[in-house]
Amino acid sequence: MSKKYAVGAVLLWSTVASAFKLSLRYMSPIQLLFYASLTSLFVFGLLYSREFSPRKENLRSAYLGFLIVLYYFLLFSAYERLPAQEAQALNYTWPLMLVLLSVPLLGKRPGAKALFGLFIGFLGAFIVATAGNLTGLNFSNPIGVIFGLGSAVVWATYWLLNLRDKRSPVEKTFWNFLFSFAYVSVLLTFADGFSIPSVKGLVGAVYVGLFEMGVTFLIWYRAVEDDVAFASNLAYLIPFLSLVFISLVVGEDIMPGTLAGLVLIVLGILIGRKM
Repeated sequence: MSKKYAVGAVLLWSTVASAFKLSLRYMSPIQLLFYASLTSLFVFGLLYSREFSPRKENLRSAYLGFLIVLYYFLLFSAYERLPAQEAQALNYTWPLMLVLLSVPLLGKRPGAKALFGLFIGFLGAFIVATAGNLTGLNFSNPIGVIFGLGSAVVWATYWLLNLRDKRSPVEKTFWNFLFSFAYVSVLLTFADGFSIPSVKGLVGAVYVGLFEMGVTFLIWYRAVEDDVAFASNLAYLIPFLSLVFISLVVGEDIMPGTLAGLVLIVLGILIGRKM
């Protein structure tokens, strides 16, 4: 049964890059974040509200919720500016950022293999960002590249800080999204203002809320609890399966540079794991 949970989570997360890109055709990144967060919060509140009670530990979610807002704002902004295949590949460098940030935040010192893995992984990111043109140094959208890599830095920071949080995964996820929804509501008020999006945009936002932020987290927690090794190894398929959905659903032609760069990114992550 645990393998079914892992496979289900990987398949669902493999579709969200396409959902991001399609949804952003009908709404801004902040609007997408608002309606997706609302959906996720509703799911957690509906299923687990009896288990949650206000306590001092939940104040940790005040800053973790802010990081969630910052992460998704950068991520959606990257998808708005870049082809979906580039945005998802750049975002997938977050495990590499995890190694870098563990030095100042956890006091860990990467060994030679980890450093080599970082070099290989970031070389892959560079190939993706330049569409394979290493000598020309032509970035299709420099701001989009910065947003994509920035989202990876923020997500790595979030998970490192999350390691220190001893609350149950479901409880802290609920409170994190509760605070993040409060923040994004204020942000939406001053930025875009409240408005009802088109039906296609709203359906996309609900899909993102369910399968990027909500239900899939619960499935993944169950998979990791039962068989962490199998789930962790299977997760490396996500970026490659995402390319399949991006090609079929979004209609992008997958560039050789994207595929080559993504292979190097994943290879760098695997090398870094064996440090």
